[in-house]
Amino acid sequence: MTLIRIATAADAASILDIYVPYIENTSYTFETEVPAVDSFRERIVSYLQNWPWLVCEIDGVIAGYAYGAKHRERVAYQWSIESSVYVHDDYQRTGVARALYTALIDILKLQGFRNLYAVINLPNEKSVAFHETMGFEYFATYNSVGYKLGKWKNVGWWQLQLNEYSIEPPAPLKFYEVNKKEIELILQSASRLVRDGGNSL
Repeated sequence: MTLIRIATAADAASILDIYVPYIENTSYTFETEVPAVDSFRERIVSYLQNWPWLVCEIDGVIAGYAYGAKHRERVAYQWSIESSVYVHDDYQRTGVARALYTALIDILKLQGFRNLYAVINLPNEKSVAFHETMGFEYFATYNSVGYKLGKWKNVGWWQLQLNEYSIEPPAPLKFYEVNKKEIELILQSASRLVRDGGNSL
């Protein structure tokens, strides 16, 4: 059975198991120290106050996760948000990332965000292709902006417009303020994308 669902504090260890190899072996994340499970659990709970953090569970196993996070601190940036997605090696190319992002994007639209940014450490052809398939458009590269694993790294930025740019837009809803029935319908629909398979991340 496949479920796209909201993450809970109890998922922290399983999610961290997916994330740790990315920290230790790649520059796809610029995080360099593996967080303790308790700290990571607090991170999940904190994020869920404001933004979706979703997991894909297949037959009781967490296969991947995706979440939204603050873009910048200043109030004028509040309609913009960043996204991340990570998938366990055993579940690559089964539609997990597509299902997670489909649900994440639809929820962020309900919240009233306007811009969704994907920040991709380069080179990463697979992530670039995936995000462009999801509708993201490239607009900038920060050259040599980070240093990890003995190399200076470039970071590319991709953008997806979520909602129209209106005058005097209301502040985005907090995640806990979004209609729960609408969220559940989104999650159910996205879950079917994994069951149907796919050739994406």
